[in-house]
Amino acid sequence: MLQSFIHYGIHFLGPLCVALLFYKSRWKFAYVIMLCGMLIDLDHLLATPIFSPGRCSINYHPLHSYWAIALYVILLVPKKTRLIGLGLVIHIIADTIDCSMM
Repeated sequence: MLQSFIHYGIHFLGPLCVALLFYKSRWKFAYVIMLCGMLIDLDHLLATPIFSPGRCSINYHPLHSYWAIALYVILLVPKKTRLIGLGLVIHIIADTIDCSMM
């Protein structure tokens, strides 16, 4: 229960905190864009079974691979892709913490 609270808390509150701290004048826009980072969980549909409570997503699913994570970090550099990169990196941080708590 606590693990799920932490995991989903980071997924939703992490982007909100970043949006409120660093994008004050357009925090709603920034928050929505960063929440789009949740879409990388669509790669779970490729796994059998789709959900396995004991499985770590990091480097198991294609959009959670080390190569994809490297791309997400690169997206942080250009200003035009920074919000997307932030959402993706926050998502990966949440999943990494979740894996470490298993």
